[in-house]
Amino acid sequence: MKWTLNRNFRFLGSQLSRQEESPSSHLNLIQQLRNCNDVRSVSSVHCSFFKSGLSKSDTFAANHLVNGYIRLREISLAHRLFDEMPEPNVVSWTSLMAGYVTSGQAGLTLGMYVKMLETSVKPNDFTLSTLVKACSILAELEAGKKIHAHAEVMGYGTDLVVCSSLVCMYGNCNDVDGARSVFDSMDHRNIVTWTSMIAAYAQNGRGSEALEVFRLFNSMVRVRANDFMLASVISACSSLGKLVAGRASHGAVIRGGHEVNDVVTSTLVDMYGKSGCFDYSWKIFKRIPCPSVVEYTSIIVGASKYGLGKLSIELFEEMVERGVKPNDVTFVGVLHGCSHSGLVDEGLGFLNSMLEKHGVEPEAKHYTCVVDIYCRVGRLDDAHKLAKSIHVENPTEGALLWGTLLSASRLHGRVDIAQEASRRLIESNQQVAGAYVTLSNAYASTGEWEIAHDLRSEMKQAGVVKDPGCSWVEIRDSTFVFHAGDLSFERGEDVLRLLRELEGRMKERGYAGGSLGLVFFEVEQEAKEEIVSLHSERLALAFALIVIPKGITIRVMKNLRMCKDCHEAFKTISGIVERDFIVRDVNRFHHFRDGSCSCRDFW
Repeated sequence: MKWTLNRNFRFLGSQLSRQEESPSSHLNLIQQLRNCNDVRSVSSVHCSFFKSGLSKSDTFAANHLVNGYIRLREISLAHRLFDEMPEPNVVSWTSLMAGYVTSGQAGLTLGMYVKMLETSVKPNDFTLSTLVKACSILAELEAGKKIHAHAEVMGYGTDLVVCSSLVCMYGNCNDVDGARSVFDSMDHRNIVTWTSMIAAYAQNGRGSEALEVFRLFNSMVRVRANDFMLASVISACSSLGKLVAGRASHGAVIRGGHEVNDVVTSTLVDMYGKSGCFDYSWKIFKRIPCPSVVEYTSIIVGASKYGLGKLSIELFEEMVERGVKPNDVTFVGVLHGCSHSGLVDEGLGFLNSMLEKHGVEPEAKHYTCVVDIYCRVGRLDDAHKLAKSIHVENPTEGALLWGTLLSASRLHGRVDIAQEASRRLIESNQQVAGAYVTLSNAYASTGEWEIAHDLRSEMKQAGVVKDPGCSWVEIRDSTFVFHAGDLSFERGEDVLRLLRELEGRMKERGYAGGSLGLVFFEVEQEAKEEIVSLHSERLALAFALIVIPKGITIRVMKNLRMCKDCHEAFKTISGIVERDFIVRDVNRFHHFRDGSCSCRDFW
């Protein structure tokens, strides 16, 4: 935000510099105005202007006064002076519009533009750029497209400032392809353009493309990446679990001297945490002298994902003692920590303290965390009662709530609750495939095979297809993706041979594959008769054991929940091969070592 404000003020300065040279009599007063640090001194200079014989029709002087008030966030005084100007020019209009953007009233900027079009004043590149920024802040895609069309008609379709703002606007409005279209049409790009394009991809879940643009930037531009670009790149690495690229970006942060930037350090903490390197996250966090709420939240979320609930609570308490106010995301993090560590009373305490002690209104996502806390300790009736009492307006949050309860009810054999949860999901058209699959498994787990079969048949007739699960490992700078039962990848025969060998050695240690209740539809779209040893995470593990040298921790990422049977297999294999494995599934991290898991089988 600070970057945006500074850029806006630079735009205003550029606008003022475009005016015709002022008479020498103005220069002294203008210099006084630039040195003003409070509204009283600006008002004093304002009076001096008119005492010196200047009138309100002196647009040049009045524009400097307008800018002086805006610089001190006195937008109402700036607008009053603007209204008194007989003939405001494009600089006058643009300065006031930019003032509304910087003061958090972007909606008024668009209203001013409508009024401006009714006059003879024509917008320039700074005007259009300011309007695009307003659309970006408001996430007004349709309005932004109209401004884009105006820019094309007025001859600013290739202007660097306007196009850079358009790339940012399309990205903020989730139209990444629109952003890329503008980006590709530009003959010249600056650091702002490149940063906006990378951020657009990173913020919209297209991390691979963000990294590709970053590589293009490094090959084409001699300028070093700034902190905003690096934060977006690290965020992309975080979402993809790309540790190698993340470490390379960390090196760029160090070389560029950006380690003191709050946004960069928080993304580094998050990236290492999501890449299975919580120790690195912790080291970076401990080097921060005065962590902000963003950095505290990142490390609390990381600790929670690793099942370190007590540590997340300690960090929360330390943050509050230091006077750092937690936000809604901080509470989600600490509640997750309580959930993954079975800390029921502590979790309820945090929920009840949110509004009273910290002034944060509990939302559906916080109550969903508490539902999850109840579910993980087997208190399904309490979870069900709470879920029914929660008012959810956002369909996505509703899906998370009832999806949590549905999965837990299947695991605990509560078909009655599973029926209601799946019905709510199907009726709301959210997670429909998952609802069918999990309810089918719930019936199957209680021996109701006929009902389970009917549900699967109904699912097929309705054309509902569940997204396939997959796992992947990163080796050097390449990512290898695996799907259940698919051995068509490089060294597939070697992988199958190793899995068969490990299966035999596991049985010698008492492992009974498939005896834990194979979830054949909940976690991946696999038929019951499918061989458990060909689940995607096992394929990824076997491939990594073959390719990655001994002594290096193997990290496997999975897009769905790890099944119980694979969890037991990974524990046993870690003892056999004497290596560490870290698995990131949709819920949390599992660190397997010497035949055990960091989750202590509570997940």
